[in-house]
Amino acid sequence: MLAGLGRAVRGGRRQLPGLLARRDGCPPPSAPQVGLWRHTGAWRGREGAPYSTLVPSDEVTINYRHGLPVITLMLPTRSERCQFTIKPVVTTVGAFLQDVQREDKGIERAEVFATDGSKISDATLMEVLLMNDFKLVINNTAYSVSPPVKDKLSSEHATEMEDIKSLVHRLFVALHLEDHQIRKERELLQKLDHLKGELLPLEQMRARIMNSADAKTSRLLWVGLALMSTQGGALAWLTWWVYSWDIMEPVTYFITYGSAMAFYAYFVLTKQDYIYPHAKDRQFLHYFYRKSKKQHFNVERYNKLKDDLAEAEESLRRLRQPLHLRLPIQEISDKD
Repeated sequence: MLAGLGRAVRGGRRQLPGLLARRDGCPPPSAPQVGLWRHTGAWRGREGAPYSTLVPSDEVTINYRHGLPVITLMLPTRSERCQFTIKPVVTTVGAFLQDVQREDKGIERAEVFATDGSKISDATLMEVLLMNDFKLVINNTAYSVSPPVKDKLSSEHATEMEDIKSLVHRLFVALHLEDHQIRKERELLQKLDHLKGELLPLEQMRARIMNSADAKTSRLLWVGLALMSTQGGALAWLTWWVYSWDIMEPVTYFITYGSAMAFYAYFVLTKQDYIYPHAKDRQFLHYFYRKSKKQHFNVERYNKLKDDLAEAEESLRRLRQPLHLRLPIQEISDKD
């Protein structure tokens, strides 16, 4: 009997905290149910059961504040809990892991896995990740995280929220559109001035090189005309004053055949027909690039600056369109 009484007393002591908690007659407040499991090492197995009381300080918790998920976890090196507010639609898994590693420099490994063990891509949006359970691995510690279920909005509430978002967007555009356009126009004008300042010495050098190349090309054309005139005069003198046509006829034939061979060789080398304007342009470019190399004129940089200038001018023209400025055409013409 005494042994039974002792067991009853010892059993009552085990129930003593529960009795004290209900001494005032009111049940204790219910603790949040968090379905989390903690794993350590090389995935040796579960070390605990689902927590039905307060969450331990070394676990990962997720709750929503003001509509945004807040992930709370323990930083291993600093031994303190840190909260990360996530923007699900914008933030990716890689960005979240980078924020965690940036907060604690002692974290060498931070990865996210699905429940089946497959790795979650860093490009995955957090909105997609928070739809299902996942495993967060920090260094050699792994946490199985069960995100809370977010209440879905009804169709009417969702439509109302979309209308509110649209209204806020229109108000923002109405209040900031003019300032944005003015700021953008100022940036484009500064960019134009900068590009024109860089192009000015290049334009002067290019003009000098073009004048030199054009002069050499024109000189070459006149030399060709002079040679052809000399050739015609020499053939006429040999035909009528020195020899007869019977002797000069084979000579003229071979001269004509040699000219045809020269034109064919030009086609073989350039893959183009010998057309006088094209031949002139080709010779002009040859002189131009040779002169540019001697004077250290960077043709690629000049072309890039010209493309940037054209792009900036086109952007400025589109920015100043009446539909963008919401002004009549007469007012925009006066402004220009």
